[in-house]
Amino acid sequence: MASREDLAIIRAARAGQSEAQLALGRRYLFGGNGLPQSFATALHWLDRAARQGVPDAWTLIGEHIPYEVVAQAPKPLDYVLWYERAFEAGRKLAGLSFARLVLAHQAQPEAQAMLGKAVKALESEANAGTAEAQWLLSQQQGGRKPADVAAATGEQHAAEQVTATQWAQKAADAGVGQAQLALADAAWLRQDRGDFIRRSLPLARSLLAQYGADLPQLNAPSEGLARHLGEGNIALLSRLAQVLAEINEVNADEAQSLLELAAYADDKSAQLSLGLFFARMNENGGRSFPGFGSANYKKAIRWLTLAGERGLAAAWYALSRIYLKPEFSQRNLADAQHYLERAAEMGHALGQLECGSSAWRNRREDPANDVRAVYWLQKAAVQDNADARELLAKIADRPAAAAWAVEARGHMTRDFLSAYPFLAARLELAILFGLTRPEALLIDLKQADCGHCLVVDIRDYYARSKRRLILIETGDERQVLNRIGRLFEDVDCSLNGPEGNYRQRLYRLKTALPQDDDEREEESDLAEES
Repeated sequence: MASREDLAIIRAARAGQSEAQLALGRRYLFGGNGLPQSFATALHWLDRAARQGVPDAWTLIGEHIPYEVVAQAPKPLDYVLWYERAFEAGRKLAGLSFARLVLAHQAQPEAQAMLGKAVKALESEANAGTAEAQWLLSQQQGGRKPADVAAATGEQHAAEQVTATQWAQKAADAGVGQAQLALADAAWLRQDRGDFIRRSLPLARSLLAQYGADLPQLNAPSEGLARHLGEGNIALLSRLAQVLAEINEVNADEAQSLLELAAYADDKSAQLSLGLFFARMNENGGRSFPGFGSANYKKAIRWLTLAGERGLAAAWYALSRIYLKPEFSQRNLADAQHYLERAAEMGHALGQLECGSSAWRNRREDPANDVRAVYWLQKAAVQDNADARELLAKIADRPAAAAWAVEARGHMTRDFLSAYPFLAARLELAILFGLTRPEALLIDLKQADCGHCLVVDIRDYYARSKRRLILIETGDERQVLNRIGRLFEDVDCSLNGPEGNYRQRLYRLKTALPQDDDEREEESDLAEES
């Protein structure tokens, strides 16, 4: 409760007396005499006194009011003048707060005018060994606006980046967590795993010492743990989890705890890594973590399922490998295939390759398996999987123009093509996909078009032919097939349809060609049909 003296000072301060405002601000700043300590209230009264020209008021603001208090004010830049004056009067702490205020609001015109002085204040504090100033200076020099970077020469920009890194290194060595995280992040982005491990492992161990005791009480991912760790630390742990198998100085217990810390913070990549750790395998299904003991497939399945449900195809692929393992007591080929297909459907290249290879191996069980094989192998090949491309080349043909169709099309007049649109369409198919003459004349496009490939199978009508698959690889090919498909949409393409039997179709083609064109092949074709 305020004393009579305090009440008198409050009345005088409210009446506008600067000395009373200074005294009241001082009392709220340090507390005591019946008034609680309140930086926000102290800032209010000291600011009013400073605006009346009381030097001690801005000195107290610069020395004792933390930046975090001013940052929460409606207009933080209203107080930047007092920090500037306190810094000019030799108060070093005021210089750091002054610089932070200016840099935090440098997009505003009033702050831009003070930017140069703010940077000098930071440099002064950084050279004096203030770790926070070193980190802020690193951010300022390393994160300039694109326009400023464009105006600088390549050598200037490179030199500034080196200086920024040096300041960040000094701040990190002094224990600034954000600087340590930033350097670890930079090492990860430039794919320097050795430097990343060197920087991230001490940070991860520090987090483990702080939060590891809570892990045994957790049964599921915890939002509370995620909030305490923060996004930056979770990202660090998640990345470290991906390279943990490469760190020799980490034993099995510590590795498990580090992985669990990020996994329980609900990071899906860490959940995948933890599942792989329990399975003692890598993402490709091979063995990993040698010397870390035997696998625990029950725990592995739990974490891999969580990661898979969060959208990681690699988790489903790993599960498919687990259910294939002979040493797994619940080995199940049906479950293995189910998880494999889930991984493939989500775009996992190895899963797609395995689905395609499996379908091809089992093509005798189902004639359509070769079509399924091509479907999955095409998807894997798009992801630059060499094995998929090699197997695909053995299974299916690539489109190539048929010379006979190109020549035949050249002999046909526009009137003839208009009179026989079905024949014209079949010739276009032959030119585009390299069909033989019997294939072009007898193919039923409605049955042949599987979306990703053409199934050319006319053995019921032409015994010498073989079933073959032709890839559909481009958008132009797809458009041509769609257009021709609409032409044949309501047409019976069998030998009982309007085009007639093979002899009639071949005769119609022959009428447009020179009399001696391929007569021997024609006679052979007709004899075969008979």
